[in-house]
Amino acid sequence: MRNFVTFAIALMMTFTLSAQESERKLLTIEDVVLNRELSPKTFPVQWVGQSDSYSTVEGDNLVATDARNNKKRTIITLEELNKLLSTDFKRFPAYAWEDDNSLIVNAHSQRNVIDLKLKKVAAAYKIPVGANLTRQSGKGGIYAYTKDNNLYCYDGEREHQITNFEDKNIVCGQSVSRNEFGISGGIFFSPDAKKIAFYQKDESRVTDFPLLDINTRTGTLRNIKYPMNGMDSEHVSLGVYDIASGKTTYLNVTDFDAERYLTCITWSPDSERIYIQVLDRAQKNVHLNSYNASTGQIDKQILTEHNDRWVEPQYQLVFLKNDPSRFIYSTDNRDGFWNLYLCNNEGKVERLTKVDADVKYVAQDDKFVYYTSAEVSPAESHLFKVEISTGKTTRLTKEAGWHDPVMSQSGKFYLDTYSSLNVPRVVDLGRTDLKPSRELFRAEDPTVGYNFCNIELGKIKSADGKFDNFYRLIKPLDFDPSKKYPVILYVYGGPHSQMVKNNYQASLRRWEMYMAQHGYVVFVMDNRGTQNHGAEYEKAIHRQCGQAEMEDQMVGMRWLMSHDWVDQERIGVHGWSYGGYMTISLITNYPDVFKVGVAGGPVIDWKWYEVMYGERYMDNTHNNPEGFAKTSLINKATSLKGKLLICQGAVDNVVVWQHSLSFIRECIKNHVQVDYFPYPCAEHNVYGKDAVHLYQKITNYFEDYL
Repeated sequence: MRNFVTFAIALMMTFTLSAQESERKLLTIEDVVLNRELSPKTFPVQWVGQSDSYSTVEGDNLVATDARNNKKRTIITLEELNKLLSTDFKRFPAYAWEDDNSLIVNAHSQRNVIDLKLKKVAAAYKIPVGANLTRQSGKGGIYAYTKDNNLYCYDGEREHQITNFEDKNIVCGQSVSRNEFGISGGIFFSPDAKKIAFYQKDESRVTDFPLLDINTRTGTLRNIKYPMNGMDSEHVSLGVYDIASGKTTYLNVTDFDAERYLTCITWSPDSERIYIQVLDRAQKNVHLNSYNASTGQIDKQILTEHNDRWVEPQYQLVFLKNDPSRFIYSTDNRDGFWNLYLCNNEGKVERLTKVDADVKYVAQDDKFVYYTSAEVSPAESHLFKVEISTGKTTRLTKEAGWHDPVMSQSGKFYLDTYSSLNVPRVVDLGRTDLKPSRELFRAEDPTVGYNFCNIELGKIKSADGKFDNFYRLIKPLDFDPSKKYPVILYVYGGPHSQMVKNNYQASLRRWEMYMAQHGYVVFVMDNRGTQNHGAEYEKAIHRQCGQAEMEDQMVGMRWLMSHDWVDQERIGVHGWSYGGYMTISLITNYPDVFKVGVAGGPVIDWKWYEVMYGERYMDNTHNNPEGFAKTSLINKATSLKGKLLICQGAVDNVVVWQHSLSFIRECIKNHVQVDYFPYPCAEHNVYGKDAVHLYQKITNYFEDYL
């Protein structure tokens, strides 16, 4: 009788668990694209000015907590703020700190500086209307911005037009070089806010590419400037506007030829000099030069770099706080990894971070430089400090995962936001003296209630046997190793990407989980050519885009196919942009493996891609004809045997329409069947409700043909 009761209870528990499992939800396509609730909650926190206190919003109050003793104080209430600014905020708005006592809140088109001791608005600066809006460094209300192709300045009282070019080919104050080389803007205030440096580009030699706007009655062509590989490119210069005199001086940059690149623009702390990393168009040589900001003449060429494959400066200089005659310079060209170097104006260079791993500058104090590093694992990012005088390094973060720290000005504390595969988000208050950290926030798992599959992290040797390629693998719900499952390889594989990290869900794209819930094995792996593994790993693709990447991906696929639970007759591949290029490369080069592919916004032939990116990795059509012939997918159209769907935004200004339409034309000429779906008003990426349609289209294609 007792055994029967025990059995009955066990049976009831089994039914209960099964019922609970069945009640857990599956993702919808709308969840994949639009459901923000499936992302971990955030914990907005920031340092209060230069102090060792941090601020958070608790209820309707802005609260400061002293990191030294954990004492809290209310800075200002929402009611007080609304009264001061004559506003009706329902919750505490976005804010910033000008100093320990000055809170910044934007309201009524003004930047309001609130004196917290006196509880009054100490200053209010009008925020002008314009594109590329950039405020002066430090305190004050001077802004620079652009209207059409010209640059303007607002001095707090009135607007000044800095440039006045009627020729639309001359563009001022905007980003240049198509945002390569770490460039993300075109306006650079001097530290003393008395001068404004700005990019100016002459695009008159650059060819136009037409984009079709179907929203007008008869359709309208909108031309963009698109410098294609091997063709004429933009000419970039740097102007310096003196606010007091209203005069502009252009720096006299004479290195290389007129199609040089100017990047990593850095003002000296005394606002007297401007440092530029000048790169030749071939991207094999870079000069670090300093220029007199008043005369525009070169002061000195401080150092040079050369690499037979490429050099790619990405980071501004950082001057030492206690010794402005020295600065930190970042490069991966000297020792094979992105490391930090101490330099001076005489060209003396000393390696500061002596580690065979990619590192990135975070902050500094009087004794230490703080940086994040991949030395624990390329799939993780950890905080370290290095003593400037001795070079001694210390690891500060211990918990496994991907850390994103923000240092206090004193260097004694840091706010550490991190996650790992099964840890959604944690915010810790860390100490650089290695005393125990204090947890401030831990996010709950946002996927509770959804039937998410397990995500496996692992690594496989690259095809040349020299490196570890990290992967994530998702097996279907109710996985049964005795069964066989279809596989989808999701791929990007291009430079400046890292698809797999030991962060929450391993950088999962939610569509992957959706497909796993519907019976697919989903596999994602980084390959040679991607970042965070050192220069040799990244530069393996030189002049042969797609080749090392495919070799690595096929090593991963053969490993996956060695498992009995993989249905080798049902393997698909999907990717977007460089991933679209990889998708078509794989399905045409390995037609015996890949049966179905969906390629989004794919590069087809590198001769149609932009100068800045394309020439770095492929050289140009004149110097590398064999490489361009080998990597072109036009030549692979006749090798297409499986089912292929190409999707693309019809106004794509990154991978222009010429790529995919040319491939379609080649398929037609050779009687090769291929499917095509344009998104008429989308650019390179598809967003919002259009993306819901896109992911349903992708899903249906695999469901129908795989």
